[in-house]
Amino acid sequence: MPEILVLYYSRSGHTAEMANQVVRGVESVPGMSARLRTVPRVSPVIEAVEDEIPASGPPYATVDDLAECAGLVMGSPTRFGQMAAPLRYFLDGTATLWANGSLAGKPAGVFTSSSTFHGGQESTLLAMALPLLHHGMLLVGLPYTETALHETESGGTPYGASHISGNEGERRLTEHERRLCQALGRRVAATALKLQ
Repeated sequence: MPEILVLYYSRSGHTAEMANQVVRGVESVPGMSARLRTVPRVSPVIEAVEDEIPASGPPYATVDDLAECAGLVMGSPTRFGQMAAPLRYFLDGTATLWANGSLAGKPAGVFTSSSTFHGGQESTLLAMALPLLHHGMLLVGLPYTETALHETESGGTPYGASHISGNEGERRLTEHERRLCQALGRRVAATALKLQ
């Protein structure tokens, strides 16, 4: 069965919860399944090495996960209007896939979370799209036919799903945010199915 790779980094758990909602959306498409993966933290100490298998949650992603996927939905917390360093570090190691065109023509979508309404979500989503465009992936956003985009009072953009967690991380995903995460997963999975 074709798989959509749901790849994310999460420090406080908000982006991880979004990834779980994206998985629900992917798996609502008959004939498609999701492969949930994360990336390890990046240490400022060069000698520091993470365990090969995380203590909890999904396994760490490998370049093979990307090569084998029928599509990709990628998520990161917003860090000064950019994706978090661990996800960027992982993507920087995908030059071999770029050189042989492994991801060209596959659909992709992006999602993010931030603590505030004006935390750089849209710039983060656009920045996350850039390496995917370099890989030749086909970007799938969220059209305004998704009614939750009109109704949300928290996260949600046409560039991808988003979440506002609050200054202390106290806000859980709203119903609109969950619906938009699921819609993004469905759209990427349905697009991949049509392209098969």
